[in-house]
Amino acid sequence: MPAAPSILTGLAPDPRQPGYRLVEVNRWRFASLPAEGLDGLRLEVGCELSLATLGRLEELADVEAAQRAALRALSRRSHARSDLRRRLIQKQHPPAAVDAALERLEGRGLLDDGRFAEQYAATRLARGRGPSRLLRDLLAQGVDRRIADDAVRRALEDEGIDPEIEMRAVAVKRARQLAAFPPAVRKRRLLAYLVRRGYAGPRVKELLEEVCR
Repeated sequence: MPAAPSILTGLAPDPRQPGYRLVEVNRWRFASLPAEGLDGLRLEVGCELSLATLGRLEELADVEAAQRAALRALSRRSHARSDLRRRLIQKQHPPAAVDAALERLEGRGLLDDGRFAEQYAATRLARGRGPSRLLRDLLAQGVDRRIADDAVRRALEDEGIDPEIEMRAVAVKRARQLAAFPPAVRKRRLLAYLVRRGYAGPRVKELLEEVCR
């Protein structure tokens, strides 16, 4: 038995979203879609939709759904593009729709890896994370290495923080908290703590000897 035809039964401005049209198919609300995306489809109320036209409407609806999901995520906290893309795909949004939605948001200035990296670095730096940890975290979220390096460097400059001085302050404070432990245990725990905070390199071992006497 052939499938029932898909008839466009409604096409009207969306009162809640300027520039959008409420699309109705077979008397069921299909989606609210941007008018500019519908312009080339030659839609007429009461006419049957071809498979190609129906497929295009579904693609546009997928992009809208991905964009709404992205906006909800961004309203809770900022994201790097790569990390947000991964999350949306995990929620079963089609990859092509996700990419199109994220391009729209970038075009509107709502998604910007440079701005995200700067805000992330400044906030976490204030909480005592070291440069290595900040860089590692940004790279893990898909931020480009050059953007991540610039963000960490700028955060250090803006806060007037010398990583060496900051590392020493963090180490001294933590060493006092570990004062009840034997020296070997204190060193081991302090080393693990500093590494987690993003401090690494030869200077760490020297600092351990200095503050764990």
